[in-house]
Amino acid sequence: MSRIPHPLVTTLSTLALAAAGLGVTTGTAHAQSCSQAYLPLPDPACQPGALNPDVTQATIGSTICVSGWTATVRPPTSYTNALKKKQIVEYGYSDTSTSDYEEDHFVPLELGGAPRSEQNLWPEPHYGNGTSADKDVVENKLKKAVCAGKASLSAAQNAIITDWTTALSSLGLG
Repeated sequence: MSRIPHPLVTTLSTLALAAAGLGVTTGTAHAQSCSQAYLPLPDPACQPGALNPDVTQATIGSTICVSGWTATVRPPTSYTNALKKKQIVEYGYSDTSTSDYEEDHFVPLELGGAPRSEQNLWPEPHYGNGTSADKDVVENKLKKAVCAGKASLSAAQNAIITDWTTALSSLGLG
């Protein structure tokens, strides 16, 4: 199955600016209707991904590579559960049981994803091909590779945004 390239991949200069903590002006409107056609990826019009400007290649030793660091930036479940309910409707999922989805960070916190950005959080199904559990395995391997110096932070971010299902192989890690 061929996938439509994710638009954030084509804007690496924007990613670099955001990662460097420089202001990037983007639209703030949130789409009212998100497509399931991209699954197991989010609809790029709704969740293109967003980065935490505090996480850069220079800061990984004091951020993502520190055990327990993600717990310090993870949003509370009261925030993510409310957002999950809203986004389940936006995606038009017929199954509206919140327990069947993980409100997931498209760019994971482990790779410097923005913790509270609606552009980075989406209701990822626990069912189907390429589940949230499968993505978690990829995220952990990418973080280990970044922290071990086997991949740069920006390469890992780009790989997961392009297509998390091929991220490891695209970096020669799978």
